[in-house]
Amino acid sequence: MFKRILIANRGEIAVRIIRACKEMDIETVAIYSDADANAMHVQLADLAYNVGPADASESYLNMKAILNAAIESRADAIHPGYGFLSENADFADMVTRAGLTWIGPLAVTIRQVGDKDVARAAMEPSGIPMSKGSDPLIDIEMAMEAAKDVGYPVILKPVSGGGGKGMYVAHNSKELHEILQVVDLVKTKFYFEHYIERSRHIEVQIVADNYGSIIHLGERECSIQRRNQKLLEESPSIALTEAMREEVGLLAVKAAKSVHYTNIGTVEFLLDLSNNKFYFMEINPRVQVEHGITEAVTGIDLVRTQIKIAAGEPLDICQRDVHFHGHAIECRINAEDPNHNFMPSPGKITKWHEPGGPRVRFDSGFTGDLSIEPYYDSLIAKVITHGKTRGDAIKIMERALQEFQIEGVKTTISLHQRILEDDYYRTGNIDTQFVKNRLHVYESMPPKKHSLKELQKYAQEADKMMYYLN
Repeated sequence: MFKRILIANRGEIAVRIIRACKEMDIETVAIYSDADANAMHVQLADLAYNVGPADASESYLNMKAILNAAIESRADAIHPGYGFLSENADFADMVTRAGLTWIGPLAVTIRQVGDKDVARAAMEPSGIPMSKGSDPLIDIEMAMEAAKDVGYPVILKPVSGGGGKGMYVAHNSKELHEILQVVDLVKTKFYFEHYIERSRHIEVQIVADNYGSIIHLGERECSIQRRNQKLLEESPSIALTEAMREEVGLLAVKAAKSVHYTNIGTVEFLLDLSNNKFYFMEINPRVQVEHGITEAVTGIDLVRTQIKIAAGEPLDICQRDVHFHGHAIECRINAEDPNHNFMPSPGKITKWHEPGGPRVRFDSGFTGDLSIEPYYDSLIAKVITHGKTRGDAIKIMERALQEFQIEGVKTTISLHQRILEDDYYRTGNIDTQFVKNRLHVYESMPPKKHSLKELQKYAQEADKMMYYLN
């Protein structure tokens, strides 16, 4: 097992990895920019190295400075977390060439699944279903012709990248032509997929050791999105029957085997609501922001599992050992103003009271004396609740969000409260267009305040409350 790990990340994910390492008696090395000198992950780590100025491109993306910090600190391995360099195959190669261990999939795998068109090509021989797509686009003329072949509506996706960024949907040639005037097909490589109008975003957690064993840890429902970026996730998905759950799990394992996947990752699918069929989207070769809800329903620590696999340990469980308990929900709380087009809201935190209590997990890299910097992702915290039923998890989340008090910056807490109160959400009547179609309702609906009497009543009757048959 490793003696010391450098974490090439910041914020709540760095804190999450540091905590896992402490439980495994592994020393940790943090990196930080000038803006993060007093950050929580720096305070918790055993050692810390300044890797540059506030600008992420000169600090958290500075591969040479990060590798030098790892070598100087005598770290055995580097954990990239998610974001930043976590899907950078060149950095993974640099780490291994320097004699350190990369905690994640092999660089060759990252390259293969990182280019979506290459990943789709790798899936085809195994017969994994996927929506019709195009080759990478060279110019506007080719794009217009390719869209006809794929069939409208189409979604224009960058071949590399993730997080739902840089995607455009066109329902006809006029809309597509307008989009193509904005995007740069030379600078960024794009391709088309046929766009499934009514769908649910279902992703499956996979775990693979270095000896050919691959299992899945169930699915996560990620349909509550804004502009293809996730706001709220839950596990399991209430859209799936047991037969569908088994089907998508087997498809995920099959996809992972087709690229000889190792370590942990996520295979993402769209569930077409017109025919209840799954279509492969992509493989994310890293730990996901929403990994905590899988940990809640399976009891399996994914970060510790990652580290053990990277250290050469075989999986100590097989598929039949994986059991699911209850229902978990995660709300991503960002420093954004949902009432003003989600404008970023950096600034000094003037009041901070985080939620707690039974069946609430709170992951954050902030405390009340810190500032939300404008240079990085706006994620403040992840609130995760775990209940016996979905209705139970919803009520616990409502209570937790009411407890979460933060002032000095705008946050998305009110939006999450409105989503949780929405009858469509409560009954599970959701798809990837949920926020877009329901946002006009939220704009005129103030968040509900629960009285102490209501909360006490819930405490007595929580296990009896169900918003759907589960």
